[in-house]
Formats: sequence, structure tokens, C-alpha cells
Amino acid sequence: MSKVYLTPVSVFLIFQFTFIGTYILAVLEGHVVPTVPYISDAATYSPESCVFGQLINIGSVLLGITIYIRYRQVLQLYEHNPDLGTAVLRHNRVALWFGMISCLGISIVGNFQETNVRMVHFIGAFFCFGCGSLYFWVQALISYLIFPMAGTRIFAHLRLGMSVGCTILFILMAVTGVMSHILFKGENPRKWYPSDGGWYFHVVSSISEWVMATIFSFYILSFTHEFRDISFDHPPISLISSTMTV
Repeated sequence: MSKVYLTPVSVFLIFQFTFIGTYILAVLEGHVVPTVPYISDAATYSPESCVFGQLINIGSVLLGITIYIRYRQVLQLYEHNPDLGTAVLRHNRVALWFGMISCLGISIVGNFQETNVRMVHFIGAFFCFGCGSLYFWVQALISYLIFPMAGTRIFAHLRLGMSVGCTILFILMAVTGVMSHILFKGENPRKWYPSDGGWYFHVVSSISEWVMATIFSFYILSFTHEFRDISFDHPPISLISSTMTV
């Protein structure tokens, strides 16, 4: 049996180390200015793009495992407490899809740099933050529905608050990001100075992205307490080939 509660902790640590480490490396290499670049801008050029892509891929896999464990947890709760109602099952399936699409978006963002494949990168960012925010909303609702059988009222309130925050920040990031790029008159958006135009919109957009990414990490970390009551065994393997000799 495995210590499942370590999975969200691992996701939190990997993402925080990735964001902060990539930013520091990009600044030291002179690829971005220190004044609040986008996370993606700090991971555009080598070697930081290589580190970012590798760690993001690992983090997205661990995040997908965490999302699946949460799905199975809610499923088990329903099987033992059918009075929860079928609405919990529907919400649980919807959350699983939103969560997995968000994981795919995170992987796309890490592997398709903005400077190389801009449209694919933006699609990945929309999947990551957009579907991620929807996943948080559905999980907040599930947290209320399964209380007190699992979780606490405090965590349900906390997840609802983080869902509201992520939604506001996502809209703010998108609107100010578009406005800043329209007003930008410089040569390199990775080195955005106040004289380049759209500076304040750029700062608001980039800060919104950093705060939202941090909230994402803490939201996943909030599952740690509930995962302490879960254990997974290694899956059984059945041989179906008649030609195989054991």
C-alpha cells in the first residue's frame, strides 16, 4: 500500500520549484527582466525551457494521478453511502474530465513555447487555467455534498474561495494580457520595460498569472488531509494470452 497523501504534496512542491527555479534561472541568464515576467516568458529560452518542460511533464502526470485518486475516493464514498444521490456521480465524472484536460493543457504549455508555437501554447494555457478553474468549482461543490463523510466544512469553504479567486484572476489575466499586447511598442516582450507601452496592463496580467498558479498548487495541496484516509494497492495483473507460459 502507498502513502497517497504524499501525491498532492509532491505536485505542490514540483510546481512551486518549477515556477520559482525557472524564473531565477531566466533572470540569471538575462533572458527576462526581473520585474514580473509571465511564467511562460521565463521558460522560453534554453536552458530554462528544458528544465521547465521536464518538470512540468512530471508534475502534470502526478497531478493526473491526484485527480484520478480524488475521483475514485468520491466514487467509493457513493458506493458506501448511496443516499448521497446520483448528482455526486455526475459531478465526479465532470470533474475528472475537466481535471484531465487541465493536465493536458499544463503539458502543452510546458512543451510548446510561446515564441515557437504561439497558438498551441495559448490553447494549452486556456485548457490549463480555464478547465482547471472549472475543476475547482466542481470539486468545491463535491466537498459540500460529501461532508461530513469526508473532509471538513472549512476545506469546502476554502476551496470555494479559491475557485472564486481563480475565476476572477483568469478573466483579469486574459483581459489585461490582450490589452497590454495591443499597446506594446517594444521589440522583445520577454524584456518588457515601462517605456514599451502597456506596462501597467502587463504587470497586472503577469501578477494575476503568478497568483493563480500559486492558488492552483495550494488547491491541490488541500486534498492532503482527506487522502490520509486512502490507501492504494498495486493493481492486479491478469494474463489473457493463451500462448504465454508462466
